[in-house]
Amino acid sequence: MKPAPDASALAATLAPPVFVVIWATGFVVARLVAPHAEPLTFLSLRFLGTVAVLTGLALAAGAPWPAGWRGWRDALLAGILMQGLYLGGVFWAVSRGLPAGIAALVTSLQPLMTAVAAGPLLGERVSARRWLGIGLGFVGAGLVLAPKLGAAADAIPLVAVGVCLAATVSITLGTLWQKRTGGAADLRTNAAVQFLGAALMTLPLALLLENGRFDASAPALAGLAWAVLGLSVGGILILLALIRRGAVAGVAALFYLVPPVSAAMAFGLFGETLGPVQLLGMAVAAAGVAVASRG
Repeated sequence: MKPAPDASALAATLAPPVFVVIWATGFVVARLVAPHAEPLTFLSLRFLGTVAVLTGLALAAGAPWPAGWRGWRDALLAGILMQGLYLGGVFWAVSRGLPAGIAALVTSLQPLMTAVAAGPLLGERVSARRWLGIGLGFVGAGLVLAPKLGAAADAIPLVAVGVCLAATVSITLGTLWQKRTGGAADLRTNAAVQFLGAALMTLPLALLLENGRFDASAPALAGLAWAVLGLSVGGILILLALIRRGAVAGVAALFYLVPPVSAAMAFGLFGETLGPVQLLGMAVAAAGVAVASRG
């Protein structure tokens, strides 16, 4: 009689692919809600909704909240960096004319930035094998995005590129900060405080820069519900668990699978074509992540 599978081992095996699929749905949500809501207004509603859900879950489970000002400060800062500045910057850049393909390519620099900074900031050694995987992943992501780059190359707003790059630096620093400070925190309450920090950043900007447009149509409400429950609650809790369990450079390499999976979703949902170069890029990115995440 075979022994029952270890639930924790099964969860650890399934967590990376589940995270990639959830994170890739961000493309679908952004496309779905763009005609119905302003970006910072939508993000503020998403963050506040996530705080409410995670707080309810934490209170129902009796989960411990951060102890003292330092614990709150660490979680708030992680949320500002990983959510508020990152998503706010990317959404703002795209709304100001940065093509989605360019934005995706810029944010694909995040695993490279993480690997470069992991040594001096965390004392984490990045092996030659992991560097090879990270390099392959970047090449693969570039191949997947290549068809979207050519037509947009003549009209790239430099300010928007700079904001998108700054947003990528922000999530890199946030990931490193979370790895350094969040090891002992409860994932549910830590995430709730993180999204509170993100909301405290985006809400004033939305009130200052936007008109608060959210038309409460079926697509907008469906997009908001999935953004809260799927992307923010599900995706972030899995990401925080992965950061806690593994080397931060290896976890960051998973982001290279997001453009291929997003492209596959766009093909199935919106009929966007997948050319030979994109299919090759998917294979290269998957190989790179496999090499970088091994062990």
